[in-house]
Amino acid sequence: MPGTIRHIYFIPGTAANSKIFDRIKLPEDQFQFHFIEWIIPVSKNESIEAYVKRLCQQISHQKPILIGVSFGGIIAQEISKIIACEKVVIISSIKSNKELSKSLHIIKKTKLYRVAPTRFLFTFEKTLGFLFGKGVTKQIDVYRHYLSQRNSSYLRWSIKQALNWKQTSEIPGIIHLHGDSDFIFPIKYISNCIPIKKGSHAMILTKGKKISSILFEKFQ
Repeated sequence: MPGTIRHIYFIPGTAANSKIFDRIKLPEDQFQFHFIEWIIPVSKNESIEAYVKRLCQQISHQKPILIGVSFGGIIAQEISKIIACEKVVIISSIKSNKELSKSLHIIKKTKLYRVAPTRFLFTFEKTLGFLFGKGVTKQIDVYRHYLSQRNSSYLRWSIKQALNWKQTSEIPGIIHLHGDSDFIFPIKYISNCIPIKKGSHAMILTKGKKISSILFEKFQ
């Protein structure tokens, strides 16, 4: 309907903040942006369902468009089970636990995530470079511009939830954008996606123009 504003809710990846969406540009007379902020789990055993139910309190519009990056993509899909959505878009994410790589299955089985996130995520530039891809500047201060959620219980909880996600089949209608150079979720394990050439796991930072173009096309 002409003149109708559609509301988009953005959900960042683990530890990231809403600044990662600064390069996404859509017509302001058609879309209004809203940004979901991470909240701290009530306990290390809080279920993803209970957590998402609390997160839904930040959504105040009917039939929103959800756009989630990485773990935010998982959260977007969980939100769509509670709130009727116009569209659900995931970027650099997965649609079921079948899209996890062999390496991530090993981390899941050995439970390395219990110690790795808080020890390494904000400490070593090399680790950050691995997580966010070579296309992003190597200076650690720039990474920290986007990584603001440093609560240790949240970090451990979120990675545990991503690796142990119980979704076994794809939710119909998901729009999935995925980089062909994603080292976290390698595209060879991903099905039914729109591939982005030379897109890393951090392509939301490096391929904003391309992603914006695809989103605008899909939202018509």
